Amino acid sequence: MNPSSLEGLIEALRCLPGVGPKSAQRMAYYLLQHDRAGAKRLAEGIDTALRAVQHCVRCNTFTESETCDRCTSSKRDPTQLCIVETPVDMNMMEQAHAYSGLYYVLMGRISPLDGVGPRELKLDRLLARAGDGIVREVILATNYTNEGEATAHYLSELLKSRGIAVTRIARGVPVGGELEYVDSGTLAQAMRERRPLV
Repeated sequence: MNPSSLEGLIEALRCLPGVGPKSAQRMAYYLLQHDRAGAKRLAEGIDTALRAVQHCVRCNTFTESETCDRCTSSKRDPTQLCIVETPVDMNMMEQAHAYSGLYYVLMGRISPLDGVGPRELKLDRLLARAGDGIVREVILATNYTNEGEATAHYLSELLKSRGIAVTRIARGVPVGGELEYVDSGTLAQAMRERRPLV
């Protein structure tokens, strides 16, 4: 039987996504047996982040100040607001270098099976942000999963009922993709969302 502190570490590691009991046990033993300095850095890093990181009051992403750097930047277009599910999604949008507006991070998506509804996403903050009189277009960039689609639909109806222009990111054949390797659902969507060449 393991010491209770070791069991506590194993159980704590299980909170990570994709980490089951065996993986958590391997990680705990590795840290204690081979990398105690790494374990200490990990513990200190988590402790520091928990104390320092908070949500931006404007876009809801993680930041160490009241308002994040993107929201205070004069180089961003304040008339566009892109809604994403997570900070990781926002970072991916930034890496594409195709958008220069502002963001709002939901920190999740509507998922009734997981007990996440509109109330849990605190959509009142989003509505206040989108209805500030400056935003002219809200771009829905939720994932193309069942939950992401449901979230986009719900938000679209909610925002349009308040007179806010709403668009949705397109989907289709990936850049560099060959039709032979594209799944039929993606190909069908690409056909439906085709547009004239200019």
